[in-house]
Amino acid sequence: MEKIDSITVDIIENALKNIKEEMDVTLFRSAMSPVIREQHDCFPMITDPDGKMVVGNFGSHVPEVVAQFTDGLHEGDVIFLSDPYSCGGSISHINDWMVIIPIFYRSQLVGYSSMFGHVIDVGGPVPASMPVTATTIFAEGVRFPPVKLFEKGQLNESIIKILKANTRTPVENYSDLMAIVAACRTAEKRVKELCERFGVEVYLQGLRALLERTNRMMRNLIQNFLPTAPVSFEDYIDDDGLGNGPFKMKLTIWREGDQAYFDWTGTDPQAPGPVNYYLSDNMFKMFIGAFLISVFDPAIMFNDGFYDLLHIKTPKGSLLRPDFPAALGCRTHVLSRLFDVLSGALSLNAPQNSPAAGYGTSPYFIYSGKDEHNREFHLMEVMYGGLPGRPFADGLDGHSWWPAFVNIPTEYLETYYPLRVEYYRTGIDSGGAGKYRGGNCNEKLYTCLAKGTVSIHDDRAKLQPWGINGGEPGSNSYKVLIRKDGTRIPLQSKVDNILVEPGDQILFVTAGSGGWGDPLERDPEKVRLDVVRGLVSLEKAEKSYGVIIDPNTLELNEKETEFLREEMRKKRTKLEPFNFGNREDFVNNKDKVTKES
Repeated sequence: MEKIDSITVDIIENALKNIKEEMDVTLFRSAMSPVIREQHDCFPMITDPDGKMVVGNFGSHVPEVVAQFTDGLHEGDVIFLSDPYSCGGSISHINDWMVIIPIFYRSQLVGYSSMFGHVIDVGGPVPASMPVTATTIFAEGVRFPPVKLFEKGQLNESIIKILKANTRTPVENYSDLMAIVAACRTAEKRVKELCERFGVEVYLQGLRALLERTNRMMRNLIQNFLPTAPVSFEDYIDDDGLGNGPFKMKLTIWREGDQAYFDWTGTDPQAPGPVNYYLSDNMFKMFIGAFLISVFDPAIMFNDGFYDLLHIKTPKGSLLRPDFPAALGCRTHVLSRLFDVLSGALSLNAPQNSPAAGYGTSPYFIYSGKDEHNREFHLMEVMYGGLPGRPFADGLDGHSWWPAFVNIPTEYLETYYPLRVEYYRTGIDSGGAGKYRGGNCNEKLYTCLAKGTVSIHDDRAKLQPWGINGGEPGSNSYKVLIRKDGTRIPLQSKVDNILVEPGDQILFVTAGSGGWGDPLERDPEKVRLDVVRGLVSLEKAEKSYGVIIDPNTLELNEKETEFLREEMRKKRTKLEPFNFGNREDFVNNKDKVTKES
């Protein structure tokens, strides 16, 4: 058979990308949970017959899962699972429900479609199933090992009965699950159409060509941007919600030729609380690839083709490879911070090409109870923060660390839940000063209109997001319960079962992000515009940027600005490559406490 031509490969590539988008659209129009329907907390994937991801957003778990079905898979089978320990951590907690469908064309296996989404509640002691107090996964709800939800097209009703009986949101969960199945079936249908259009052999050749092309391009990235001598970087998670911490994450990277090595030796042991993240090798390879591609060459197609170039070492029993049955429910703090650590390690030899630290976590607001009509409600909302200053631009204000995620519209929240959003805005001065400013945080004030309970998950309340190349660190997160009588009660960043009455308010403030470069090199007109737009205060404009602005007219005083900047340059010490803010005192205090105890 003739070798496939590049034009056909491009057509197949774009067809697969469109199929992935159609999977998302099918899910968003069918799911009921706002975290999937509105915020898009879901990840599609299409693989080749060997289970290698050809298009998608997460590392392929298919071979490990399929191997557990010793009798094989057949057309019409649908696999369902929610247990991270049964798939090597490809889903990271039991709220993530995953579906895998084998795709057959004329009885020949041509690949798999897969999707997972975050369902609101899977049982356990608290609504949303992510208890801060959990010390094992058994305390976090019901988990499903890989099972056949459909077998040769026949639905297993027993599984449906079990999952409905073990959740506070049975209708939503059932709808979400079937929507995930529908998304995978959409991909199944479209892949069969491609096989019909091009023929099976041409289609499979196209998949191989796409994987090989990504492999070649990634080899170039590795050789151009990774160091030959090992370099190490570390960052910390504040705590695990049970009073333990901070927890160090340490990564060492280097390359040998076109092979890249990533070693997590030196990362702290697993936490007693639920912040552990079971980091599968394939998932981390996906993160590495996503980071390198987005920073250095966005034209590269993201797939599994480069996985054989990356070599991962993650110590067992560590925060990133906990031993069963470690709790995993609050793992997103570690998951998000991983990008800061990876960015920091890659920046050591080329800081001019790397961003600062972002808000580095995945905050959750959870509100449950009964409304005025005695109907149960359960809301879980993912919150966002500041994205880091970059080598060429400011960081984004109040944005998601995962670009495909979006916020839940205020109109949706106020229509379907007994709450009122008083304001939703970016926090002034929360982004670190720099030549390129760090993105500001989010500030959201909720008024509860029904009696219920609130849970909060966040981090960066103690340790600031670091700045780079002279940039300043971003601000910390914080939360406040405001009783209807005006009493203000500071809240921990990780807390369950806060009792609220109608009229009580929750002020939810996330972290900012680090700035990039010398703040005194920032264009004074950009500083003035930040002040006009309410992103930077007059005081910070003067103190951090050396920019004088008339408080009445908001006009720039160029002469005084030039004089002040010159004086600031004379008095300041040498700018450091990294500005970790309050980290040193906090980490040293931990070491002191550990030695004394």
